[in-house]
Amino acid sequence: MNLPDEFIEKYTKLLGDEAESFFESFDTEPQKGFRLNPLKSNYQNVALNLEHPVDYSAVGYVGSVSGNSLEHQTGYVYSQDLSAMYVGEVCGPRPGEKILDLCAAPGGKSSHLASLMNNEGLLVSNEINRKRALVLAENMERIGARNVIVTNEDPAGLLKTFEQFFDKIVVDAPCSGEGMFRKDHAATKYWHKDYPNECAARQKLILADAMKMLKQGGTLVYSTCTFAPEEDEQIITWLLNEYPYLELVPIKKYSGMDEGRPAFSDGNEELRGCVRLMMHHFKGEGHFIAKLKDMRPVGENVSKKKKGKKKHGKKAAMSSEQVELWQNFAKEFELEGFSLSNLKVLGDHLYLYQESWPDISRLKFIRPGFLLGTFKKKRFEPSYGLALALDPTKCQRKLAVEKEDWQKYVAGNVISLKERPAQGNGWYLLECEDKAFAFGKVVDLTVKNFFPKGLRIF
Repeated sequence: MNLPDEFIEKYTKLLGDEAESFFESFDTEPQKGFRLNPLKSNYQNVALNLEHPVDYSAVGYVGSVSGNSLEHQTGYVYSQDLSAMYVGEVCGPRPGEKILDLCAAPGGKSSHLASLMNNEGLLVSNEINRKRALVLAENMERIGARNVIVTNEDPAGLLKTFEQFFDKIVVDAPCSGEGMFRKDHAATKYWHKDYPNECAARQKLILADAMKMLKQGGTLVYSTCTFAPEEDEQIITWLLNEYPYLELVPIKKYSGMDEGRPAFSDGNEELRGCVRLMMHHFKGEGHFIAKLKDMRPVGENVSKKKKGKKKHGKKAAMSSEQVELWQNFAKEFELEGFSLSNLKVLGDHLYLYQESWPDISRLKFIRPGFLLGTFKKKRFEPSYGLALALDPTKCQRKLAVEKEDWQKYVAGNVISLKERPAQGNGWYLLECEDKAFAFGKVVDLTVKNFFPKGLRIF
């Protein structure tokens, strides 16, 4: 491929003897990767080749998947670059933690984080661009996570609600995108010699707000998809100088992973603890990852600002009719873990929103909690996301269909039955090959289609 002359000149100087093989890597075919989703009870029951696992993730594999497959549609698998896959592993989310993915679209890293949290704690997945935030929300819905809020804010907007709130923050920063040149040749058109410095200035502003949202003792994971020292080692140097209480945590290196390069910044040998994923050494695209720990003792007074009583999520009261409609539906499907105290109504939509979560009413959001469904005239209509979040092995009111009928349904067509289910007409959780894929409404010998129009395939 044709790389910018100034890019070639820059990395010839920086990489020396490595430069030739580095430039040649832009003309190689990248290895594709995917992750399985442990939120699904039988998540390894997939029609995919699992003979090539990666060594740094228990759920990651080398290979490609089809976006039109049953496994993809039901959220059992997520296609993700092999390099980007390591960011979620470095973060190491644990159930019960409060985590922010600040620049989250399209959702690869957020879906990875959520899949490891076991629906416990809170993940705020944020994207400033609304169009991209809508894509993010769709991807998070598909994996079936119940503990996610999708916001559409700038970092300063989030700070109003989440000051010193998060145990862990992932900043996959907007960058010059040099590591994506092989995948997206058009990205070279936006590159110029000053672009990395321009991106670095923006990254510092983002990180300054992120640091204000990090709890004492919290962890910050910073990543980019660029090779530029200005946006990589030099940003970490800036963080360490700007926030003396931060400590760089050495990241484990696996085969093909490079150390950070002290010579690309101020010579600080600790920078070797960062990870560089270079395309002439590693199978994935170009990436940089660093992990930093806030070493202030938990409980230390770091702000003179008086804190008032902690505000939790505002909940519009459900009417008695809405309570009855929801409880009847929940009883019919034997749903557990949906206490009324953790439910809230916004318009006609019913959300799962844990009572302990903060009030986000001042924020712009796409998904203010987990959407359970919609109240319509004298009925409750369950959401597509709820179907993907349910375990069909624990649901009695379900209807198993063959692959052919699954294809018909996700294309927007009705399914014809040979006989009416023993439980009669009404809502059913539809499953194919033991994977829940949607809700359908049985009327005599027909399953009426409620698959979202914007997500239809085939």
